[in-house]
Amino acid sequence: MPAEIDMLSLHGSLDSPVIESMNFLNEISQRFPEALSLAAGRPYEGFFDTEDVHRHLRTFEAHLRAKFDGDETQVRRTLLQYGRTKGIIHDLIAKNLLLDENIDIDPESVVVTVGCQEALFLTLRALRRDDNDVLLAPSPCYVGASGAAELVGMRILPVRESADGVDLDDLARVAEEARAAGLRPRAFYVVADFANPSGAGLDLDARKRLLRIAGEQDFLVLEDNPYGLFQDSEIEPLPTLKSLDGERRRVVYLGSFAKTGLPGARIGYVVADQRTVGADGRTELFADQLAKIKSMLTVNTSPVAQAVIGGKLLEHGHSLRAANVRETELYQGNLRHVLGELARQFPAGTRPQVTWNTPAGGFFVVVTVPFPVDDALLEHSARAHRVLWTPMHHFYGDGQPRNQLRLSFSYLSPDEITLGIDRLATFIREQSDV
Repeated sequence: MPAEIDMLSLHGSLDSPVIESMNFLNEISQRFPEALSLAAGRPYEGFFDTEDVHRHLRTFEAHLRAKFDGDETQVRRTLLQYGRTKGIIHDLIAKNLLLDENIDIDPESVVVTVGCQEALFLTLRALRRDDNDVLLAPSPCYVGASGAAELVGMRILPVRESADGVDLDDLARVAEEARAAGLRPRAFYVVADFANPSGAGLDLDARKRLLRIAGEQDFLVLEDNPYGLFQDSEIEPLPTLKSLDGERRRVVYLGSFAKTGLPGARIGYVVADQRTVGADGRTELFADQLAKIKSMLTVNTSPVAQAVIGGKLLEHGHSLRAANVRETELYQGNLRHVLGELARQFPAGTRPQVTWNTPAGGFFVVVTVPFPVDDALLEHSARAHRVLWTPMHHFYGDGQPRNQLRLSFSYLSPDEITLGIDRLATFIREQSDV
């Protein structure tokens, strides 16, 4: 008789709506290939070129050759052998962060990871000692952050979002109540620029206050920044929380090259420059502790994949802002276009009453409709109207339908956006008349 495994005997995260969400969202477009997707938060593919990959690799190879004084054995070993657990482009990442974000760090505080998802997992795995350790996170929240917490068995305490980003009064209240209940708030996960899914961000005063609350309540801030570059180039970007943090070192910075480099390379990183203190009084970088976990998880991050990203950084003087000028222009244009198409389809004061937010950058817009949306309605939309979008319940982790859906505009051309919003409008009017 074939073996069967009782689901109740497996890790509890496998029953979580959050884990189900990631699979569902990844698979829905494959199930409905004819549907136009306003769901996928992927970078635009029109700029992809396999020759760029080969060139970046050759650029990094030349960089290594100069570094090792022409020693070809060292070059081959660095590129093709098992690599250093913390990565081989940590110094280039440090130069990029200083140039683009005014974040001044020791390269040894960088751990290069298999995407930002691994960076999240490593950090939360290290921070969770026992059941009393909890993560604070906005609600709604990026599915990957919620999923990483589920995998390490770390309870999430939700913090309200406001129209201006995180409700900082609620953050302080949640942290205080958690401590009063005997829990240890270890960190607060936040995307300060154009959050997924809401597109919300924090202004400068809110960023400074968030850091003060973190100090007062004694928790770390996990700053995830996948979309910060993609805003109007004529607007002065706000400083990251990490750059404002300075010597306090409250912020663990999570980065990814999926949107700004190449998603197929699967390269992310974590900057963990906090010091850990052992029972013997010896101190180490928090990054070194994360590397210990990584060595047992993925051993190291592909040196070849790192070399592709390293080559791109070298070719643009270590600046991702310089490397993403055309991408930023495209995403900004797509954002204006999707907002314009929504306004054309749903003028103010008309029915059905449909509203949406107006983020200044990023990949996402949230639309509020007159009816609750769930996965069944999404499948109907895909089948009958050939358009995909994302039900917002996936970002709350409770499976409860809400009158909101998320649109992603990063993956499409303007003509595809027009067609997608036309199809979406037909779906919304149909459901509003039911």
